[in-house]
Amino acid sequence: MKLSTDPWVWAAALCTISIFSYLWKENPLYRVLEHIFVGLSVGYGICITWYQVLLPKFWAPLIEEKQFTLLIPAAMAILMLFRFSQKHGWLSFWPLAFLIGFSGYSIPAIIDTSLLKQLQATINVSLSGGVWAAFSGLIIIVGTLSCLLYFYFSIPHTGVVGKISKFGSMLLMISFGASFGYTVMARISLLIGRIMFLLKDWLGAIT
Repeated sequence: MKLSTDPWVWAAALCTISIFSYLWKENPLYRVLEHIFVGLSVGYGICITWYQVLLPKFWAPLIEEKQFTLLIPAAMAILMLFRFSQKHGWLSFWPLAFLIGFSGYSIPAIIDTSLLKQLQATINVSLSGGVWAAFSGLIIIVGTLSCLLYFYFSIPHTGVVGKISKFGSMLLMISFGASFGYTVMARISLLIGRIMFLLKDWLGAIT
């Protein structure tokens, strides 16, 4: 076993162990690393926002190209900050209403791209891809319609409608289970990576 002599490896190892120490109990070392992580995340987000959004898309066009119309969204963004004021918090409702209204404007496009286009592509592939492709496409179409019917509450879920909606709920549970399993697998992969770092790069226990 050969310990690493790289100070950055030692720093990363100590940070990893400090975070893992929360599994034992909450302690001051974990709290320090937690605050450092939050501070670094906020600082990184501010830098990304400044250099990739504000500078190229607001400040440079405003100063160099004289696009004074950008002052309108800038004023609306400033009004959003009044959410932190109890006296003038109502000013933030104006840009918030505009934001919600614009989100509603994009609903038809989202339905078209996320639902209708995918159903159309599924039908086209099913009709031209042979028997198994047609069977697979039929399952996708029936599953999609069943899941949509599960969230349709204008008619009672009894009889045939109840059976179809129950089938849709089963498909939703399968989908949620697969998503949860994928999330667990991804987190375990991250854990394995950290353990391999401690044993290989830091302690040199494995090669």
